[in-house]
Amino acid sequence: MTPVLHPALPLLLVATLTFRALRRALSRLPLPAHVRTDPLRTWRWHNLLVSFTHSIVSGIWALLCLWQTPEMLVEMETAWSLSGYLLVCFSAGYFIHDTVDIVISSQTRASWEYLVHHVMAIGAFFSGIFWRSFVGAGVLTLLVEVSNIFLTFRMMMKINNAQELLLYRINKYVNLVMYFLFRLAPQVYLTKFFLQYAGQRNLGGFLLSILLMLDVMILIYFSRLLRSDFCPEPVPSRQHKDKFLTE
Repeated sequence: MTPVLHPALPLLLVATLTFRALRRALSRLPLPAHVRTDPLRTWRWHNLLVSFTHSIVSGIWALLCLWQTPEMLVEMETAWSLSGYLLVCFSAGYFIHDTVDIVISSQTRASWEYLVHHVMAIGAFFSGIFWRSFVGAGVLTLLVEVSNIFLTFRMMMKINNAQELLLYRINKYVNLVMYFLFRLAPQVYLTKFFLQYAGQRNLGGFLLSILLMLDVMILIYFSRLLRSDFCPEPVPSRQHKDKFLTE
């Protein structure tokens, strides 16, 4: 199938620039006292504010897409809707923006796992954007953003040293439930689909390889989440404090 080059490229450009403009706007907001004294925490805070906004918009958007076009849950390769297509473009634009933000902010070493994740996500989304295949799978994948709302909020509270607040303790249990419902469950469903159906096709095989790598990353992140929130170290190591993904 001939790649669809229009209007994909303008949409990606607009989405990427939108997130860049959003980051600049959010960087003007007042910073918590504990954050503003540390340049690294300041960068993390601004980066997470953009991520938090993306998660809210794309998570709700993904739920609406599946409600409006439920066949995406079954016909993940061929089911298509304009809303779902725009959502995939929107999120691809976010991942492009965040990749650039990490690189130009000299956070590549601390956030290399994010970069690997973003490259894989962008590669997978491009199949839906340029070939209009597996848009349904892309929308289903973005259910993870519902979970990311609570995960990102947790990270922001940790950066602000707010782990002792009741809100943090409530959120960590809600986050765990959402992790199961909107990250682990959809990932298992997608992996089963691609193993049984799409894994025999060229594009499906490419997406399956990405999906299996993401499965490994998700399980690693889950073990870190459990260890950090439910079996914390008495005194966190310096390496743990400096690592973006384990905040």
